[in-house]
Amino acid sequence: MRITRIETIPVGAGWKNWLFVRVHTDEGPTGLGEGTLNGFVRTIETAVRELEHLAVGQDPRDVTALANRLTESVSNDGGHIHKTAVAAIEIACWDILGKSLGVPVHALLGGRVRDSVLGYANGWYRTERTPEAFVEASERVLATGLRALKLDPFGTAAGFAEATDLALAVDIVSALRGHLGPAFPILIDVHARFNAAESARIARLFERLDVYWWEEPTTREREAPTAEVARGTSLRVATGETFHLVGQFFTLAREEGVGIWQPEPMSLGGIGPTLTVARLAEAAGAWIAPHQSGGPVATAVCLQLAAFVPNFLIQEHFDPFNEPWTHELVTWCPAIDPETGELSLPEAPGIGLELVDEIALEHPYDPAAYLNVHEAGWEQRLGQIEQIGGHLE
Repeated sequence: MRITRIETIPVGAGWKNWLFVRVHTDEGPTGLGEGTLNGFVRTIETAVRELEHLAVGQDPRDVTALANRLTESVSNDGGHIHKTAVAAIEIACWDILGKSLGVPVHALLGGRVRDSVLGYANGWYRTERTPEAFVEASERVLATGLRALKLDPFGTAAGFAEATDLALAVDIVSALRGHLGPAFPILIDVHARFNAAESARIARLFERLDVYWWEEPTTREREAPTAEVARGTSLRVATGETFHLVGQFFTLAREEGVGIWQPEPMSLGGIGPTLTVARLAEAAGAWIAPHQSGGPVATAVCLQLAAFVPNFLIQEHFDPFNEPWTHELVTWCPAIDPETGELSLPEAPGIGLELVDEIALEHPYDPAAYLNVHEAGWEQRLGQIEQIGGHLE
């Protein structure tokens, strides 16, 4: 079996774009991957085109060899762009390998250790930044059956938080805690807004609210300061979504203190490197909770990992809060158990789903669809949504 061509399919999904990749072969089977990176979907698409000649003619079932070829044949580090393009192709090749053997990807990598995994809601709020609005929006989460949620309550804060702005952030989380009860996991995403000392100071204000974790608490320039924050608060600290090298997680292991690692399979180059991170985390006594703010193919990839990785903690889940038509974009979506808030795992061969091309073609790439968390009002995630008379339609 040999790769004959790679098809790229960009999709405008409301407030963000997704990039899907389909690898074609001379024997008929195709593989589906995803290479979504906020604000860079057209760039990733071009990167896939520039790597395609290295994949054509290769056997897609030799996944590791092909991924190494796509990575090492370019004699410099292309960063997130390079790794995300590689991931899109690598994932599609895992899909082909699983299909060729009639088994899901997790069966190729050791088989199941669980039948479902706890999910947490993200993208659930499209509203103004007030406690009342966030409480009202949280009802959408409860209606899906999910039993955990994440938010960034900090508006446009950068570097440090003004007293009144910080008080509002605390009020938002306090209101959610009062509404959802003491046992409901509330996760906070800091989006790397603060330096280490400021982040630790602010984290301590949320300790009484029993926040489940404090995510991306400080600079993306270096990994070590995150451990400094972890030593300055009793909150669990999570990070890693912007790493594109496995070695960046080694720094977390060496520095200690960060107990939740958030590898993003697309940024790291695919399933293979993410599995390496999971094993490193296991040796370091840490859990993994993969980042996933892309499309439904990326969701399936993370749930394949959830099936076979023992130290898998919880999975980020945007899918129920995306545009309604996105649920028709693929042939499988995870079910949510309303009793436990857990997500079902894919069972079909390969990644476990197919793209519905007709739906994809109805929603082309939108240059305005990306998220900027430093822009006033970003919490509303407008994207392509029309705002008429101050109300979302």
